[in-house]
Amino acid sequence: MNKVRSMLSESGLEQKFWAEAAATAVYQINRTPSSVIEFEIPEERWTSAVPDLSGLRIFGCVVYVHSDDGKLKPRAKKGIFTGYPEGVKGFRVWLLEDRKCIISRNIVFREDMMYKDIIKTDSGNSNNLDLFYTNQLSSYDLVGDNRERATSVQGGASQNDSRDMQDQNENVGTVEAPEQPVEDSEDLQDYQLVRDRPRRVVKPPVKLDDYKIYPESAGYAYLIVEDGGRSEPQSYEEALSDSDSELWVKASDEEMESLMKNGTWILVDRVKGQKPIGCKWVYKRKAGVIGFEAPRFKARLVAKGYSQKEGVDYQEIFSPVVKHVSIRLLLSAVVHFDMELQQMDVKTAFLHGYLDETIYMEQPEGYVDKKHPDKVCLLKRSLYGLKQSPRQWNSRFDDFMQSSGYLRSEYDSCVYYKKFADDQYIYLLLYVDDILIASKSKRYVDDLKKLLKSEFEMKDLGDAKKILGMEISRDRVKGTLSISQCGYLSKVLGNFGMDQSKPVVTPMGVHFKLQSATDKEVQDQFEEMKKIPYQSAVGSIMYSMIGTRPDLAYPIGLVCRFMSKPIKEHWLAVKWVMRYIKGSMETKLCYKKAGDFVIRGYCDADYAADLDKRRSITGIVFTAGGNTISWRSSLQKVVALSTTEAEYMALSDAAREAVWLKGLVSELGFEQGPVSIHCDSQSAIALAKNAVFHERTKHVAVKYHFIRDLISFGLVQVVKIATAYNPADIFTKTLPVGKFQEALELLRVTKI
Repeated sequence: MNKVRSMLSESGLEQKFWAEAAATAVYQINRTPSSVIEFEIPEERWTSAVPDLSGLRIFGCVVYVHSDDGKLKPRAKKGIFTGYPEGVKGFRVWLLEDRKCIISRNIVFREDMMYKDIIKTDSGNSNNLDLFYTNQLSSYDLVGDNRERATSVQGGASQNDSRDMQDQNENVGTVEAPEQPVEDSEDLQDYQLVRDRPRRVVKPPVKLDDYKIYPESAGYAYLIVEDGGRSEPQSYEEALSDSDSELWVKASDEEMESLMKNGTWILVDRVKGQKPIGCKWVYKRKAGVIGFEAPRFKARLVAKGYSQKEGVDYQEIFSPVVKHVSIRLLLSAVVHFDMELQQMDVKTAFLHGYLDETIYMEQPEGYVDKKHPDKVCLLKRSLYGLKQSPRQWNSRFDDFMQSSGYLRSEYDSCVYYKKFADDQYIYLLLYVDDILIASKSKRYVDDLKKLLKSEFEMKDLGDAKKILGMEISRDRVKGTLSISQCGYLSKVLGNFGMDQSKPVVTPMGVHFKLQSATDKEVQDQFEEMKKIPYQSAVGSIMYSMIGTRPDLAYPIGLVCRFMSKPIKEHWLAVKWVMRYIKGSMETKLCYKKAGDFVIRGYCDADYAADLDKRRSITGIVFTAGGNTISWRSSLQKVVALSTTEAEYMALSDAAREAVWLKGLVSELGFEQGPVSIHCDSQSAIALAKNAVFHERTKHVAVKYHFIRDLISFGLVQVVKIATAYNPADIFTKTLPVGKFQEALELLRVTKI
């Protein structure tokens, strides 16, 4: 009973938890050497197997259990670790708010904090969660049934780089799953410890609309990879004890100075019945740009916005960002017209937004006013972490730009432009706080910079070098520009142990015939695949595909279809894609001046290519001045009855993109006649131009005939192209090596 008394005393738990403490003590005794049996381990002697001790945790420590109660509910519940269940994989947790015991595997352990440490401040309120579940800069551990500690999957090389990823699957983290009560424990999913330090794993979409690849999901993939690196302080107290404490404190001081300068809050007395939200320091090491920007230490004070209530603390939260297509369109124009291309960054952008609601916040750790420690902060400006902050900042920036004579694009609300008396244009693209500025006139660029600096605190980054993880390399003498994501992809391969894999020359092997698994023979694979980071691997690669790698569009669109229930063959396909990335790490998307600056489109379809539903695959790509700016590989919404129908639906899909691009380039001052869409199906072209084949096509949905109106109005024109010269072919199927390389040349995708 000495162990029981010690655990209860150290944890601060009441005596009513004596049974849990006793069971935990027995669990530990059975797995530690005993003098009674000559210092052998009881468990090992009984089972003839060495027990796995990597899953041992401190009894009575604070934990956070994943909760899936709803989108507006907190993403976790606070609890206390109370032991190991018998016969069930998971951990026993006492939920403080619910006052009940559950078994769960999706848990974050805070072994530096015991129950006795929180009872004075928390009073059992599970709403006071850490920032782990509300801020995208947070991180956490995942724990699984075999409780084996994994080797680090940091962006560098792992300890077992040379091993095949399939052999390492039990050492790699998985996506999160909802916790279950004890009675449903047999349905719990398996998890494993991802890394030694706290690490977050982003939950991917359960199902993509018709398996399309959307930029909205790419941000999560980018964060999951960029979050690697040295362990960073999780609180102000940890920052003080860190080896780089002086740099962290300096960064915190700079953040506070900026907050005070912007008048972010005023100290007021606590309002009775009004509970202030908490705040937290978030620290980040920024790698910088080699040769241009030194590494930086950043500190950000973030409000714990998860405790905000909709309709009370906030109303609308949507905030737009510039589309990747718009960025690439501007880059193509920059090369074609030899424009200046400059980049700026808005310091503490969210602090520039004004709040419409009354919000109180606790004083930040380390900077509590000594004269008024009991007062709270009445927020006057938006703060990082508040749900409405992105929207308020975007609204403030939009008001300023339009009041300064700039027009906002009707086709992309984060693109601004202005026409001057000499017919010169200047363009500004905004992605949260990252800004790209382009114009033929350097004077106009400098004037815009001064204008922005007069209103906001800006950082002038000079010539654009890197934005959204995309590295920009330009040679104005040769008139070329390229974008790549070598650094990002290197981290992706390192994170999944594929940085030493054997390269392949195509993104998908011709031997792969992927389809959903329903046979009983592969049912056992579903459980095993829960230990594999399938979703996070696909999501990580997806971001590079959206940014600079059109050659990855088809394979990513293919493996995305099996997100919910992948099997080993699907995982082998994902590994094949990573092996291709290994061999094409230095690939870049090249832009140069060639011909007229006009929009051209290409489309193709692979009839009944989906083995599950026999739907066809659409592939489209658009160029501006011959430079690739937009691409897509997607599954068609309905089953086509013939190749002609499949090509016709692909043509209609391309027409919709053409209308948007035509409107955007025309609005920005570039002359654009009817957009030429190239198709390699003569019958589909005839169907688009004339109402032919009526008896065999009368069932085709009306929306697909939209292209006929566009042709009659002179907005688009359909042109026949030979399959060998159609770059859209790469987005619909796996091509042989020779044809694949030819398609890359047409897209201007080359190696550095």
